[in-house]
Amino acid sequence: MPRPKSTMTDIFPYDELTWPEVAALPRDTPLILPLGEGYDLAKVTEAFGQPTRIGLLPAIPYGWRGSGLAVPEPVLGQLVANLLDSLRDDGFSRVYALTPQGIDLNLGPNRLALPHPTQFTLSPLHPVTLSPRVIILPIGHTEQHGYHLPMNTDTLIIEAIGMGTAVPIPDLAYCLPVFPYGVSTHRASFAGTLNCGGRAFEDFWLAVVDVLVGRGFDRFYLMSGHGGNCSFLVNVVKYAGERHRRIFCATAWLHTSGHMAAPVLQATRHSARGGMGHAGELETAMILHLRPDLVHMERVVDETDFVSTPNYYMDWIEGGDLVANPPWDDDTKTGAYGAGSLATAVNGKLWLEAGIAEKVAHVREIHEQHRRREERRLTGYGLWGVGVSR
Repeated sequence: MPRPKSTMTDIFPYDELTWPEVAALPRDTPLILPLGEGYDLAKVTEAFGQPTRIGLLPAIPYGWRGSGLAVPEPVLGQLVANLLDSLRDDGFSRVYALTPQGIDLNLGPNRLALPHPTQFTLSPLHPVTLSPRVIILPIGHTEQHGYHLPMNTDTLIIEAIGMGTAVPIPDLAYCLPVFPYGVSTHRASFAGTLNCGGRAFEDFWLAVVDVLVGRGFDRFYLMSGHGGNCSFLVNVVKYAGERHRRIFCATAWLHTSGHMAAPVLQATRHSARGGMGHAGELETAMILHLRPDLVHMERVVDETDFVSTPNYYMDWIEGGDLVANPPWDDDTKTGAYGAGSLATAVNGKLWLEAGIAEKVAHVREIHEQHRRREERRLTGYGLWGVGVSR
């Protein structure tokens, strides 16, 4: 989003900061969460009295009227309200959603409405032009990544993997714009982390699937770049599969964690187990490749002192039989789990390519699953032969 030319206000990208930089912001700094892009930012600065600085959060790319993919407004409104509450919980007093005129979302005074150029950015999203394809929905997050990585680390990585998956197989997959917000149940430990809230997150993504199914799409891949999203996306997949019996809607544990990419990581990593948990070697390497300008290697603090037992430990592919959610500040003083100092851009490129190759294989498998299941249904297999058709 371009900066206005006629103001002295510095409009800075919130998601490119590290969490200590967010912690250092004056708590009366206006923070703006826009629905879509293309607003006249000079009018934003005027609305706030030409402050010295305004923080611009990542735009919500769809879900709102005019985006080309609208969900029910109460569903979107709850998700946006939770995100704004995250910032208030960190002490920020001037937090607003920036919406097109006519979209209220029941946010009251926490909303700034401005004229918006109606951008049907998802207008190609029509079954006549895209079906049959797997619709890839990359979902990142805006959260702390230690002292050295930006808040948009998860978003940058999954955007690259999601878009990169669709490029070599355009007849098999179509990738939506990356969604930059997810769920963080640990957010109170370190400044700046956003949180959609688990239930609002599930409701939003189920609504997105509902809309797409209504348009005729029947294959979906909910692709997450943030570990905190994963259990909630499993629930979305379960709800969607029960509600829409003739679709194939899938997700997976993060990226580079399956049988294709994980061996590449294990063979080429420099850190031992525990070195890739969060803001460690893996994510640092990937951002060194994608956006080296946002990486502050001079600030890296390696933290591998996770309270590890045989059935519960932290690494990129989490290990053990136990599932738990203890406070992050039990295990990290800086917000990082891992050895970011060992990261290299060369490995970041290698690992991103491995992640994309794995996701391409997943897309092909989603197509195969859907095809074989439809073939079986059409023969009248099981309950499909006694009138089950939804």
